[in-house]
Amino acid sequence: MGNLLGSWRFKEPSTVEECDSTWGSDSESDEPAAAEDDSGISDTVSPAESDRAAGDTSPQLTESPESVPKMKRSFYAARDLYKYRHSYPNYRKSRQPNEYRNLRFYLNKIPLVPDGIYIEEILTKWRGDYDKLEHNHTYIQWLFPLREQGLNFYAHELTQDEIKEFQSTREAKRRFLAAYSLMLDFYGIKLLDKSGNVARAPNWQERFQHLNESQHNYLRITRILKSLGELGYEAFKAPLVRLFLEESLCRNTLPNMQHSVLEYYVYTIRLPATRRRLLRYARQHYRPAHAFLWGPPSKRRGGGGRGSVGAGSSGIRAPAPTPEQQRRGEESATTTSASSGIIVSSHDAMMCQDLAGGGPKGCAGLGSNMVGLEGVLMMAGARGERNEYDEIVPL
Repeated sequence: MGNLLGSWRFKEPSTVEECDSTWGSDSESDEPAAAEDDSGISDTVSPAESDRAAGDTSPQLTESPESVPKMKRSFYAARDLYKYRHSYPNYRKSRQPNEYRNLRFYLNKIPLVPDGIYIEEILTKWRGDYDKLEHNHTYIQWLFPLREQGLNFYAHELTQDEIKEFQSTREAKRRFLAAYSLMLDFYGIKLLDKSGNVARAPNWQERFQHLNESQHNYLRITRILKSLGELGYEAFKAPLVRLFLEESLCRNTLPNMQHSVLEYYVYTIRLPATRRRLLRYARQHYRPAHAFLWGPPSKRRGGGGRGSVGAGSSGIRAPAPTPEQQRRGEESATTTSASSGIIVSSHDAMMCQDLAGGGPKGCAGLGSNMVGLEGVLMMAGARGERNEYDEIVPL
């Protein structure tokens, strides 16, 4: 038995469906529920939101599914976030001595490298210095460490032992929350309490306009969300993601963020029930509704007929096949190789072409800059040149 366990290796998922467990344990109806889970996130819609939805007569609502370019979910993003949510199944302990450099940085004992700046200077002098926060690309890996290597190779990856020590050190945790508040202020958001609730800051209009245009910050936000979960603040993610969903989908203040929120931010959350709540809320407000890719897959019928749509497919439900269609499908399956199935993989260059070609108007958030960034990272991940997509210096 010992030899069997010792020889076991984690098998990486090969499709978006295998990466996404959001709906796998869902026994509820596909219709939005009014109940709340332990995240405190409700599916109920406010009267103001209902009025906005009823009064929205934009052309997006009248488009047919055929008029919208089909898009696919990113397998590379899904796999990366699957590994994160499952605590990196292939994680191997570093052979280097654990120097706890991230913890020592937060204890103000060592500066970040290569800039030579201490954490206290950042927390006291950088707040409100939006130009510095925007254009400096070395501090983010130190403020929000992960068990992944970022582009600042002077920053050290977190380890399990360091995470435990960090979470038990009051001074480090205090500064970490101060760093989180610093970045929220940069984005036009304020931290309301110790439970992680957030709201618009007084300067939200100016900062949201900047955030909508400066899309490399979306990649930083992914890192921030991941780091919150690593260092004991998992509950802080859902309020921030909910705010971004509301601003990008309902209030249209951050339209360019739509894709990042749905493809990345939601899937940093480890609790499937919370992800379901957020995605149901998003589905209520996404336009055009038929282009929503992140909902539950349609129920499979009759022994594997092809009338169902997976979570990583087009998101448009197909009608159940007739007996004749099912018979023809089974016959054709016997003469088709297994490799002919549609798999959204990290080496599928068509994925980047679909994004570059322009998504549905409901995904107007796919600005040209974001498409370029995510496309480059997806392609780079396919070649095995890097294992992290959420930090990149803008071109």
